Amino acid sequence: MSSEITLFVNPTAGRGRGAQAAQPAAAALRAAGFQVRTVVGADADDALARAREAVAEGTGALVAVGGDGLVNLALQAVAGTDTPLGIVAVGTGNDFARALGLPIREPGVGGALVAEALKGSLVRDVDLGRIGDHWFGTVLASGFDSRVNDRGNRMRLPLGRFKYDLAIVAELATFKAVPFKLTLDDGSVREVAATLVAVGNGTSYGGGMRICADAEMDDGLFDVTVVGDCSRTELVKVFPRVYKGTHLSHPAVSVYRASRVELAAEGITGYADGEPVGALPLVAECVPGAVRILTRTP
Repeated sequence: MSSEITLFVNPTAGRGRGAQAAQPAAAALRAAGFQVRTVVGADADDALARAREAVAEGTGALVAVGGDGLVNLALQAVAGTDTPLGIVAVGTGNDFARALGLPIREPGVGGALVAEALKGSLVRDVDLGRIGDHWFGTVLASGFDSRVNDRGNRMRLPLGRFKYDLAIVAELATFKAVPFKLTLDDGSVREVAATLVAVGNGTSYGGGMRICADAEMDDGLFDVTVVGDCSRTELVKVFPRVYKGTHLSHPAVSVYRASRVELAAEGITGYADGEPVGALPLVAECVPGAVRILTRTP
């Protein structure tokens, strides 16, 4: 393994925490004897091109310093390769790191963990979801949650998470269940009026909302959470339970497990790792051991 490590940085993650976090993360890696090269792109396409170049040149690891958006970008560079991915989670949501039990918003600790994992070859093979040629690590969201994302992305103010809180309130006022068609890998088809459908490789999205609370990242299967037709009043009551994962016992909630899922619905955009991946219909496949993650235990 090369002693040169590539630090892949989003300086705007977590309202500027990414730029600040790069320094203690780099310091921890250098203190462990690694050479550190930093990659910051002019935009997402440029950043991904630079990350892919580093991987092609044989970097010892790609270490993403940022939130779920940057981790998702890093996955596009390392998935299906032997290059391990380290994560220094300093974004707003950090759901991929959260699912793996990695430090959150502790860049020095995160950098030291990556260095220790590199020295001890502590690498965990983790499944990823794939939609066409696009990889994702946590959840493919569709329905109410993706419409909240649509609305929040259109809003210029306020900044931060409060914008999405307002988007939730606005969507609740008008939202109706959507007719979904789900086709699973066993060929079974389910047509259901649903509030949302979440295809989980990981457990959570939105900064700890455990929508697919029982998902395992190394079992070769998605957990598909379907929230059926709920009244606004019932949805408001059930919603807080998502943070503990206890919503899964609600009568309106069904969970399926599959390695391949096709989702179809009119007028719905899919979001994977919080990033838009296109209008439904979409096909998601679970690819076992698609990425090597630097972690506490192999």
